[in-house]
Amino acid sequence: MTNKLDQLRTMTTVVSDTGDMEAIRAYKPTDATTNPSLILKASEMPAYARLVDEAIAWGGKQKASVGQVTDRVAVNFGAELTKIVPGRVSTEVDADLSFDTEAMVAKAKSLIASYKERGIDHKHILIKLASTWEGLQAATRLQADGIDCNMTLAFSIAQAIAAGNAKAFLLSPFVGRIFDWHVKAGGGPYTAETDPGVHSVRAIYAYYKTYGIKTVVMGASFRNTGEIEALAGCDRLTISPQLLEALSKEEGELKRQLDPAKPGQAPPKVAMDEKTFRWMMNEDQMATEKLSDGIRLFAADLNKLKTMVQQRLAKAA
Repeated sequence: MTNKLDQLRTMTTVVSDTGDMEAIRAYKPTDATTNPSLILKASEMPAYARLVDEAIAWGGKQKASVGQVTDRVAVNFGAELTKIVPGRVSTEVDADLSFDTEAMVAKAKSLIASYKERGIDHKHILIKLASTWEGLQAATRLQADGIDCNMTLAFSIAQAIAAGNAKAFLLSPFVGRIFDWHVKAGGGPYTAETDPGVHSVRAIYAYYKTYGIKTVVMGASFRNTGEIEALAGCDRLTISPQLLEALSKEEGELKRQLDPAKPGQAPPKVAMDEKTFRWMMNEDQMATEKLSDGIRLFAADLNKLKTMVQQRLAKAA
């Protein structure tokens, strides 16, 4: 019998959640996702110094702003990833723009233009946006312009429904962070079957498949292989190199848990508008807190990346 990673690939598109190229080469995912935290970590590895060095040199010649150089670092990593994975690479819009629709649209188009300059078609890229109301409105506009979006920091059915309405290409529910919140709140102990993060993805999957919503469901932010196995059959799963390695070493049968032909009991259909979205989020303490927390964490790591760029630019001047 093949290992569980190979079995998972037969029913789910496997995505690598890292900026580490060597890990991606080792586990051969279809797609790759990045975020400010992952790029910050990868940019500190000697193996990828050239990607940062190129952006710094370009910034010095162009007299570019720190923000422009930081964007170039992100696109440098993304461009390298497109050489390794056959599918899509996700590049994230700055977290500190998460409540500014116009700024998110402008940044997304700027990132796509940077990829185009390198000969990389927008069909190979997903633009990651925080699943705030403003981010969802940005997705509506970008999707209408043919720019596919990955709605990140998703923790609730409200965000999922709004992402479907926006015709977002993909939604990333954060399984592990939902689990973390419930554990911290005194819940558990949880098994894979009782894990609240797993339940959240299953509910979203059932909603999308039952009501004919085309948005791809991609479970993310896993804490253990049990969570991944409990979502086998989900459209896509984005998995860290450590958990990809663990799955590649596990033997035994991996059973399909999610099936579009039998999606399970879907939550009631909701006519979503801004008022309804904000009220549903207000009533979901976990989703409200984790969305806010996620934006803060990504913004903090983006600022660390910008500080590093600023220091390097100063030395090069």
